[in-house]
Amino acid sequence: MTGISPYTGPSSHPGLSSYTGWTRADFTALADRMLLGARRHASPSASLITPPGAPGGYGTAVDGLEGFARTFLLAGFRVAGEQGSDPLNLLEQYARGLAAGADPASRERWVTPREHPQAKVETASIALILDLTRPYLWDRLDDRVREQLITYFAQVVGDPTYPNTNWVWFRIVVEQFLASVGGPWSREDLESDLAAHDAFVRADGWYCDGEERNYDHYCGWALHLYPILWSRMAGAAEYAAWRLPSYKAHLDRFLLDALRLVGADGSPLIQGRSLTYRFAAAAPFWVGAMADSTAADPGLLRRAAAGIVKHFAEHGAPDADDLLTIGWHHPWRRLAQRYSGPGSPYWAAKGLLGLALPADHPVWTSPEKPLPVEEADQLAVIAAPGWALSATRADGIVRVYNHGTDHALPGDTIGDSPLYARFGYSTATAPLLSEEGWDAPLDQSVVLIDAQGRATHRTGFRTLRVAQVGDAAMLASRARCHWVDPDRTVPDHGSGRPGPSRDAATVTTVSLVRGAWEVRCVHLAPDGAPGWDDAVALRVGGWPVADGGHSSTLVNLQGFAESGRYEADDATPLSARTTTPWLRAEPRAGAWYAAALALNGGPHPPRAEIFGPPDAPAVTVTWPDGASTTTALPAPPAVSTEH
Repeated sequence: MTGISPYTGPSSHPGLSSYTGWTRADFTALADRMLLGARRHASPSASLITPPGAPGGYGTAVDGLEGFARTFLLAGFRVAGEQGSDPLNLLEQYARGLAAGADPASRERWVTPREHPQAKVETASIALILDLTRPYLWDRLDDRVREQLITYFAQVVGDPTYPNTNWVWFRIVVEQFLASVGGPWSREDLESDLAAHDAFVRADGWYCDGEERNYDHYCGWALHLYPILWSRMAGAAEYAAWRLPSYKAHLDRFLLDALRLVGADGSPLIQGRSLTYRFAAAAPFWVGAMADSTAADPGLLRRAAAGIVKHFAEHGAPDADDLLTIGWHHPWRRLAQRYSGPGSPYWAAKGLLGLALPADHPVWTSPEKPLPVEEADQLAVIAAPGWALSATRADGIVRVYNHGTDHALPGDTIGDSPLYARFGYSTATAPLLSEEGWDAPLDQSVVLIDAQGRATHRTGFRTLRVAQVGDAAMLASRARCHWVDPDRTVPDHGSGRPGPSRDAATVTTVSLVRGAWEVRCVHLAPDGAPGWDDAVALRVGGWPVADGGHSSTLVNLQGFAESGRYEADDATPLSARTTTPWLRAEPRAGAWYAAALALNGGPHPPRAEIFGPPDAPAVTVTWPDGASTTTALPAPPAVSTEH
């Protein structure tokens, strides 16, 4: 941790950083350390930066471009925040790289946007920093280099192949820069891409990354980040001025949820794809500061961002060689998606975006404020992703219960992605990401098992309810559970594996949440499914925990006959061994089952009573402190064994 002052408790920086102990100097030291570490792996011309490690799925040419573009983000933030002061000679290094990378005759030229789609992503980072550091870099480049960069960027204009996701921002940013330097650009591109972004808007300031139910960290580190950065680019006012109030309003509301999603130890939620970007999860808090958000005190925004960055810095990222590897705390290759290469983790630079703000900005001068979980237990319904959030002050853990996100569309019959389709995620646990975790859901799952031991999947489910009920939350969803023969040759982009499927039953699942406890009620209906007779067991899985870490409890409340614990080796990035409790029962048509699940729940589980006629069931849950919650359960589909 060379150059980073260790956190020694609340007295480290009294009055300014009493929660994390980190000041701006710690951030600059970390940035310099990362930049110098990456510099050691630059090509002779400095146009390609390829950290050591297995090549990514797109090849070494893309890996080198990623390493350049993503560290250029960090270098740009560092220099911009110092008003051009550059003691590490970063701009000289990157200027040489720009000259060689954009030169079509160079042996170390960059792969172009026409040659590979990933270049479209990296081009946006380069354009952002050229705009941000314009007087220090762009204005000083040779005319020939500027012309070659314009020619390189211009390949994105009119390109019809951009996916309808956060990628639209990569073209917006590049064409905005082109327009500002007299290059070619398309008004039609800009307007259609901005309209696409507007179509991603969901409730309470959330964005969905495309048409599928893709709710993850991209909401904060892409879909909230780029609108604000774009609005600050040269010449953007014509299009951005009237949109900016809406962007800020969405951001303000989103930040209220985002702040609640940070654990007291600084860990972000371990959910969704691209987790190897690590402290990029801090980006929306810096964006809030840039946008002068009224949702949170600047000291609270810095507390959240610093907590996240410090969490990784103190757990081995960057490593002893000052490099970010593919992994979470430490190298863990299974966390990679198809597009992940050795340069990919440097999108974590977004988590240091605050360095682009000067030292006298309120985000740096305001005293840290406590995170929501540090002040009190939290319970919130987050409508857009279909989550209930429950955080406990005693252990600082944030838990999310999921009945709305699966990286798919309702009715889809692909396999479950452990990163999206589990019933629960937290800041202290990771889903099982082994081959078994992808093919046979166990942790935080409700599945039917056949005689061969195959587990069903729930992706494509329908959300029935996400609401607060008194001092508890209730979530409900209904899935046409199905077995899948997975096609393992399909490139991994975070979603579940496709393949031929066979329906097993209609399964209704209800979560009642309060504190560290969840009562999970499950109803089975054959509903004409051709595989119903093949189901030999119903299984519910609990929280996956590291050995010697937190406690995971799973208790039968109604209908289960067997229990056990599953031990998995090297299945998560958090520990060498993970333990997951499970319950099993005989599947009975029309039956309701109930279980109590907890992460650090204590010795006294809640109780549940399901009552009422079959077509109008209800449940009363009595919580460990004696409080109770009574609510109707979803009316089940008609019980039928015909198929």
